[in-house]
Amino acid sequence: MKALRRLASIERELLIALVLLAAALFAFFKIASEVSEGDTMAIDRAILTGLRSASDPAVPIGPHWLPEAMTDLTALGGATVLWLVCAAFVAYLLLSRKAGTALFVFAATAGGTSLGVLLKLVYARPRPDLVPHIVEVTTTSFPSGHATDSALVYLTLAALLSRNIRSPILRLYMIGVAILLTLLIGVSRVYLGVHWPSDVVAGWAIGGAWALGCSLVYSRLRIRQAESAS
Repeated sequence: MKALRRLASIERELLIALVLLAAALFAFFKIASEVSEGDTMAIDRAILTGLRSASDPAVPIGPHWLPEAMTDLTALGGATVLWLVCAAFVAYLLLSRKAGTALFVFAATAGGTSLGVLLKLVYARPRPDLVPHIVEVTTTSFPSGHATDSALVYLTLAALLSRNIRSPILRLYMIGVAILLTLLIGVSRVYLGVHWPSDVVAGWAIGGAWALGCSLVYSRLRIRQAESAS
């Protein structure tokens, strides 16, 4: 009986994840279409210029410590930090004798980051030159790699970790922290002047979609295991 209830719970989670996945994919392709047609440029420009001093576009708005704080936040979405986090989590899973889950996490991270690189090559949108960049960048702009990669890594890890937590409040807290961190990283890219806002929103959408897709695959694997156990 417990196994049946557990299967029903997982099926509900799958349905919710599937609906959110469809919404995220729709959002990404909608934004990509509007970016290609130039429909987002007006709001992109308004937000970027609104985050800089009216008298000097090289000076960001806010207190003197905010640019440094944003630079620190943006580093949390960089490849080095994300791969260190992923490596630490994979090592933990291996030490816990969960080699299958460790392989799944590695494959999900590698696949997601590779997708982000491919999308940058496909769309090849230039970086904004409306305001001076506060940090150095070299790649193309759409979608934001920091927004995409932080969403797919932090949300995927939070989803997997929360499955081992019984308390609904603690599960929501863990996923909420991952979402907040992802949002802050994306906002930092716009504040630093290295991305158009539409780049970041699209990155959140495709990164979230990837994380949801991974959650669906992982849940299906768990259903098979539960069915085998019953």
